[in-house]
Amino acid sequence: MIDIKQLKYFATIVEEGQITKAARKLHIAQPPLSQQLKQLEETLGVTLLERNGKKLELTESGKILYHKAKQLLQQLDDAILEVRETNEGIKGILSIGCVKSCFFYLPETIKKFNKNFPDVKFHLREGDSFLISELLKQREIEIGIVRLPIDSNQYEIISLPSDPYVAVIPKQWKYHHHYIYMKEFTDIPLLLLHRISGKGQYELVINECRRHGFEPKIICECPDVTILLSLVSKGVGATIVPKSTVSIFRIPEITVLEIIDSSIQAEAAVIVEKNRYISKSSIHFLEILKTELSSK
Repeated sequence: MIDIKQLKYFATIVEEGQITKAARKLHIAQPPLSQQLKQLEETLGVTLLERNGKKLELTESGKILYHKAKQLLQQLDDAILEVRETNEGIKGILSIGCVKSCFFYLPETIKKFNKNFPDVKFHLREGDSFLISELLKQREIEIGIVRLPIDSNQYEIISLPSDPYVAVIPKQWKYHHHYIYMKEFTDIPLLLLHRISGKGQYELVINECRRHGFEPKIICECPDVTILLSLVSKGVGATIVPKSTVSIFRIPEITVLEIIDSSIQAEAAVIVEKNRYISKSSIHFLEILKTELSSK
C-alpha cells in the first residue's frame, strides 16, 4: 500500500530536485528517504525519477503521480484545517498577499478584524499580480489582492472599486496647476509600473498615450511602486499610477496631478483559489473587507 508519508516524501524530492536537499528539508537522513522512494517505485512497478547530472527529473509516470499527489496532499491539508477550526474556533495565522499599489485596501480591514479576532496573526506578502497569483497556487497565502487583468478561470474574484490614474511629478519641477493633459507627457521622462510577467497597468498607460497621438518616453520600468515614487521624488522623471497608491505613502517631495483628458481606471480584485477550503479567518476577513468597501 502507498501511504501519505511516501507521497509527501516523493513530492518534496521532486520540488527540491535532489534527495539530499529533500532529506534536509524533511529533517530525516538521506538513506531512509532513498529507500522510501525505491519502495514507492517497486509498489507501482514504474520508475518515477531519473538522474540528469546532479538533478532528478520526473518520468512521464512520475509527472502523473506528482500532479495527483499534490492534489491529495492539498485536500488532506484542507481537511485537517477544517476539522481543527470546527474544534478550536478562530485563531492561528491568516496569510495574505497584496500588490503594493493595493495596500490602500488593507489597514482599516486589518484593524477591525484584529479587534474582533485577536487570536489571529497576519502574515503579509507583497509582489506584483503575477507573483501573488503564484503564491496563491503554491498555497503560501490564502487571499490575494491584485491589479487586473488576471486569469479568472483559476480564481474566485471579488472586484474592488475602480481607481483613477493620476500623474506624479517631482515637486522641484514647480508645476503651477493641479491638473495635467495627456499630451503634456510627450517629452516627459516616464517611470512606469511593469509586471514581472503578463500584461497590466504598463500596457494600459502605453495605450492611453498612443490614443493621444504620441509614444511615451519611458526611461524606467519596475514592478515596485515605492521605488518609482522614490525616483520621482529625486527628480528622475514622472509616473502615472492609481490615485489610491499615492495616498498610502505620503511622500512630501512629489506633486500629484489629476489627468484631465484621461478616463483610464485601475481595476483591482481580491482573489481566492477555486475548489479550496476557505478558513474561517479568511471568510471573516473578506466579510469585513466587503463591509468597509460598501461604507465608502
